[in-house]
Amino acid sequence: MVTSRWEAAPARAAAPRRRGAVLERAILEAALEQLCTVGWRGLTMEGVAAGARTGKAAVYRRWPSREDLVEDALRAGFSPVEEAPDLGAVREDLLALCRRVRGAMFSRPGTALRAVIHECDPDQEERLHGVIYSAVVEPTVRLLREVITRGIERGEVRPDAVDDYVLDVVPAMMMYRSKMCTSEWTDAELQEMIDRVMVPLLRPAGP
Repeated sequence: MVTSRWEAAPARAAAPRRRGAVLERAILEAALEQLCTVGWRGLTMEGVAAGARTGKAAVYRRWPSREDLVEDALRAGFSPVEEAPDLGAVREDLLALCRRVRGAMFSRPGTALRAVIHECDPDQEERLHGVIYSAVVEPTVRLLREVITRGIERGEVRPDAVDDYVLDVVPAMMMYRSKMCTSEWTDAELQEMIDRVMVPLLRPAGP
């Protein structure tokens, strides 16, 4: 039998409609992807909506501005901080921790965060300072404190080594290299930083 041209074609199954947390997760993931591919300046709410396969209105209902969206995307992107490494020696613990920080900085959320740091203006950077601190700086400082305290207990580190200046060295140097030099720390550079900067800072005073 010949089908009439007026006869309706079989309906294509509609994709399930996402709501709530599922849709929000898709939008946040799309925002991270936009930051990694087109950067902060190239990110648009329209592009994020297209990446999440949703309407622009769905994005704006949840995040009135791209700053709001990017802030939440960055916060959601970073994994919870693990425990500090414990390899039996403070130098090896520091090296393992620095490698972990490097991995976070060059992960997908880290790449997105660096895009924001490199491209946004001072006012926008000030707004996102809390994300930078909570996602990268604070966890690094907390784990450094654990590593150094353990070193003190083993007698490898001088008793008064846990202070703000010492704890700032690793995140400050790694963030500076990332932002100002836009280069990744190699294993050799991490070892050199630890051996030439951190170990002398932490070493107990001689007799």
